[in-house]
Amino acid sequence: MKTPASPYSRRIGPDEWTYVGMGVPNVCQHVFEGEGYLTPEVLAAAVEKTAEVCPGTRLHRKRRRWIDSGIAPVVRVVDLEPGQAMFSHPALHTTLNNGGPTFEVLFVRERPAEPAAGSAYGTEQRIQLVFRGFHGVTDARGMLVWASDVFRTLRGEEPLGAPSDWNTAEFLNHLLPAGLPPIEHGLGKPVWASTMAPLTPGRHGMIWRRRTVMGNHAAITAKVVAAIASANPDVDKSRFFVPVDLRRHQPDLRTTGWLSLAVNLDIESGTGWEQVHQELLTALSDRREFGLRTDSWLLRMPLPVIRIFSDGMEADARKKRRYMGTAFVTSMGSTDLAEYSAESFRASTVYILGGSGPSAPPGIDLIESSGKTEIVLNWRDVPGAGERMDALLDQIVEALSPLADREPAANQTDRELPSSRTLLQLFRDQVELNPDAIALAGPDGDVTYSELSLRADTIAARLRARGVGRGDIIGVLAERTPAAIAGIWGILRTGAAYLPLDVQHPDARLSGLLTDSGARYCLVQAPHDARDYRPEGCEAISLDELPTAPPTTAQDAELEPDDLAYVLYTSGSTGKPKGVQIEHGSLLNYLHWGVEEFEVDATTRLPLLTSLSFDVSGTSIFLPLMSGGTVVLVRDQPTHLTLRRLLEESGATMLNLTPSHLELIGRLDIEPKGFRSIVVVGEQLRVEVAARAQEMFGPDCRIINEYGPTEATIGITAYTFDPVRDGERAAVPIGVPAFNSQVHLLDANHRFVPAGEVGEMYLGGGQLARGYLGRPDLDAERFPLLADGTRVYRTGDLAKRMPDGGLEFLGRIDDQVKVRGHRVEPAEVANTLEEHPSVDRAVVVARSRPDGTGKALYGYVLVNADVSMEELRAHAAERLPAYMVPAAMFVVEQIPYSVAGKVDVRALPDPFAGLAEHAAGEAVDQDRNEVETKVARIWSGILGIDDTRIDAHTDFHLLGGDSLSLLTMLAGVCREVLPPPLETEFMARLGQVIAAPTVHTVAAIAREVSEVPEPVA
Repeated sequence: MKTPASPYSRRIGPDEWTYVGMGVPNVCQHVFEGEGYLTPEVLAAAVEKTAEVCPGTRLHRKRRRWIDSGIAPVVRVVDLEPGQAMFSHPALHTTLNNGGPTFEVLFVRERPAEPAAGSAYGTEQRIQLVFRGFHGVTDARGMLVWASDVFRTLRGEEPLGAPSDWNTAEFLNHLLPAGLPPIEHGLGKPVWASTMAPLTPGRHGMIWRRRTVMGNHAAITAKVVAAIASANPDVDKSRFFVPVDLRRHQPDLRTTGWLSLAVNLDIESGTGWEQVHQELLTALSDRREFGLRTDSWLLRMPLPVIRIFSDGMEADARKKRRYMGTAFVTSMGSTDLAEYSAESFRASTVYILGGSGPSAPPGIDLIESSGKTEIVLNWRDVPGAGERMDALLDQIVEALSPLADREPAANQTDRELPSSRTLLQLFRDQVELNPDAIALAGPDGDVTYSELSLRADTIAARLRARGVGRGDIIGVLAERTPAAIAGIWGILRTGAAYLPLDVQHPDARLSGLLTDSGARYCLVQAPHDARDYRPEGCEAISLDELPTAPPTTAQDAELEPDDLAYVLYTSGSTGKPKGVQIEHGSLLNYLHWGVEEFEVDATTRLPLLTSLSFDVSGTSIFLPLMSGGTVVLVRDQPTHLTLRRLLEESGATMLNLTPSHLELIGRLDIEPKGFRSIVVVGEQLRVEVAARAQEMFGPDCRIINEYGPTEATIGITAYTFDPVRDGERAAVPIGVPAFNSQVHLLDANHRFVPAGEVGEMYLGGGQLARGYLGRPDLDAERFPLLADGTRVYRTGDLAKRMPDGGLEFLGRIDDQVKVRGHRVEPAEVANTLEEHPSVDRAVVVARSRPDGTGKALYGYVLVNADVSMEELRAHAAERLPAYMVPAAMFVVEQIPYSVAGKVDVRALPDPFAGLAEHAAGEAVDQDRNEVETKVARIWSGILGIDDTRIDAHTDFHLLGGDSLSLLTMLAGVCREVLPPPLETEFMARLGQVIAAPTVHTVAAIAREVSEVPEPVA
């Protein structure tokens, strides 16, 4: 549509005039790739509105002036056939300013091979938008000015506009009113050899080769120049042109025009990038770009003469194989993809397809976005060009991102799995081979493989009768019982996924998880069926009331690798738990690796110690049952008593537990026999804990440190502890990746780091989760793509690669902490506290405990009414798992912030400040009886506090203790205060201790159990 032309016009400068006369399709092209619901019509409307304030995008030539035509750039639709490459499409090779428009946009979309029923263009799809502008009226930066305004319009914002009418010569006169420096004639006679394939007679279109490397690279122009200079060792010196945006001299200038000139660099082969960078900085400081400009007398040259002159230059370059220089290297710096996105289009990358003029060398365009650098090399489409371009790009990529860093040997883990059978088939195989073998052992009696399979079939039949099948999610609320295990297998046999729920979580949290997952059914076992946990629309199915008659049919679902196996919720940094979706293919990869790595077979007896909602429970449930082994069910919560019975009486041959549980075991005075492997996962494993375990379980038992977030299916690396090799370390390494898995280490600029340097772990391969249930925003954030298109999970964990290729875990980059192996986002805890009507603002931080063995959570609140800390603690306990409830909370008058805008943790009240004062000053009141004194000494050893500084009425958690260290403390009391026969009776009073964990409480219970009379006052 034509709108009334504005008075906008500008004189054509000498450089623009030469481009008009050359007659070559030298077009600036910026490609924005992404996904969305954008339609050509909506885009065209935005382009038209933007053109009203960016009149430089609708120009036509009138003699030696550019005049506003009033006609907005057209949006052309380009439909690619399946498999067709965009770079070869004729639309990218058409000229502009050939009597027509000088700008346009291509709306490129891939025509699906078989359109889905009901699908149509305009729905969510992959889109490529190509903004094109004639280089005679714009440059690379001017194109971004225009494109950003178009996207601003798409977002419903007002475009900023680009009203400037300066050309390059006028702008230079504005910048240097005293006169311009002499012209450097660096663009005339072709004297520089090219690294590209030689030109052949005739005019040639453009060919592009693109590479993407990870990271934002400082001094990238210098690094690329140095790499190219070294690519041709037969040439002593190479000349490079580095275009410079003149807008740098007036940053507030908004124009779509051509305001760029180049500096030239003559670089000897072998010159280091540091020296090149220094020379470039010097050139920019001296403003040497001002000298490399077009002579003004060219404006007087008729266009046909310019055409003849340019054709002659091209012929001379073709004949002598010499060009104006070695290469143009253009860096656009870093771009924010949000600036080129809208609600209807989310940009995933941007890159530039450069053009070329007569006798010009190849061009290299660089642009950084979203932690990646796009590199595009352009040259003429002549025989052999593609091969030469690929070879040169290989050298550039190696200079920026060495292959040894990108693909370390430890990541070469490709492995064909030993079986193509599904998890359901593998279990059926064991049922048929060993129907009478013990599948489950525990306090409820032994269950054979055939009995477990029959119970699973019965549950599957009940679910199928309700229409449950693939794609459904079914909750499981039960203790570690045979019914729970049968329920999980029954759900899987229908093709549905199970959602394990922790019976210790409050009802409100269970209801929230069932609601978020969309579960229509929940398998539940007494006594939890009486709880108020079910949201509306979720039906309970009792695991206690199963039909005795076997189902008439027992046909398992035919599973595919991408079918969902389970959903497990983890703490969320946004204040909302997030459901991690694990597929069968990912689970099978882990299980096959685990069978081999942990040496699991039919003789394995593996206890199930952890909650079903803890992802490591999958190791205990599935590994033995796919191998003919036995799952040992531990009904009671792990204490020193239950662990001692387990280690001495269950016949277990393997353990799968957290470092905290292993530390508790290490305090037991026993020597377990028959254990072949201890798999430790969930937290950092300290060497002293591993060494103690090795001593307890003997030299033939492997202590295996496993690492893996829920999003990578239970565990993705492993390392076997060696007391001799690892004795001087503080923590046990986490080892090398599993089958078909990779661990990439990237620095803060998203560059691969070399061995020995610290980087954030990005996990890739066959064990990655499908993503977060119903959270595409989090998927985009936490499951990005590497430069080669590899999907990875960003962990937030720091590590470095050791000389042997193994990994050493070094902590977190954020506030996330592990409590008893569970991931905790303090923001979720703070969000829960803020739901209390008396709390205006809450901050939750993790602080190291005085004994240095871990961290505990502490809450700080701004309140608008009187509220007790006991009330806030109860409020949190009704909504959060116990491990997420702060050990203590404090009312503060303000939340302190650092200059960076983050909470200043150091300025918050220190919960251990009183301990420090006691340590440096007087002891607390020592009016304690003999039992209290013994208990205080036990606390001292566990908490790292002088027993004379421990008050009899101070909360154990406030002193830095957590639930596992509390169990460790109780084990010490049983060992040092009570005779062995009274341990069971004492531990039966665990609820009283949890309610009031003080020295006074513990000592009082110990006296009552021992029937020791109260001391006489």
